[in-house]
Amino acid sequence: MNAAAGGGTFLSFPALIAAGVLPIPANATNAAALWVGNLGGARGYRSELREQRALIAPVLVVSLAGGFVGAILLIHTPAHLFERMIPWLLLFATIVFAASPLLVRRDRARPRHAVWQLIAQFLVAVYGGYFGAGMGILMLAILSFTGFPSFNAANAVKNLLSVAINGIALVPFIFARLIDWRFALPMAVVALIGGYGGVRVLRRVPSAYARAVVIVIGIAMTIVFFRT
Repeated sequence: MNAAAGGGTFLSFPALIAAGVLPIPANATNAAALWVGNLGGARGYRSELREQRALIAPVLVVSLAGGFVGAILLIHTPAHLFERMIPWLLLFATIVFAASPLLVRRDRARPRHAVWQLIAQFLVAVYGGYFGAGMGILMLAILSFTGFPSFNAANAVKNLLSVAINGIALVPFIFARLIDWRFALPMAVVALIGGYGGVRVLRRVPSAYARAVVIVIGIAMTIVFFRT
């Protein structure tokens, strides 16, 4: 889901909660597992990344900074407050995901990043380090204004930035001992397989079908967390 359409957190985060992991450790554990999955997705797009390497450095720097800030904010958020925020974060992510076709610009200009895009990417990275559901869609919306030659090129950069954001967030999570490795390690293995395979799926399955599945799951998970 993350590699092909985004929204994998809508499944993996609630699954960890259902398995008995507390919300903040569940979020950190989810970030650790999906980081490995994003590695698979980024590797699947390695040819596109080589072609766009000149545009990667600026957004990569702001993504690393934002992801670290978001992780620190999560560590210092009281557990009871984060629990109350979960359904609202899921609702926000679902709305953004559903509205993403309206956010993405269709025309193509000479590839470049505007200053506002770098600022927006930093803020999205903060959100990604803090929670992350729907982060990929937000990044695709920002990257759509860069003027990449294709969706696959933008998606390749998005996957790489996800690797950076989740990866840098793991540093404070590990030091704070928030990651439940009993779940993180097996999740990471299957996430790696799914991330690499998801790129191939994206090239064969109409994205509208994958998006519809993600939106339905997002709505269902939001309702569940509002009711609990």
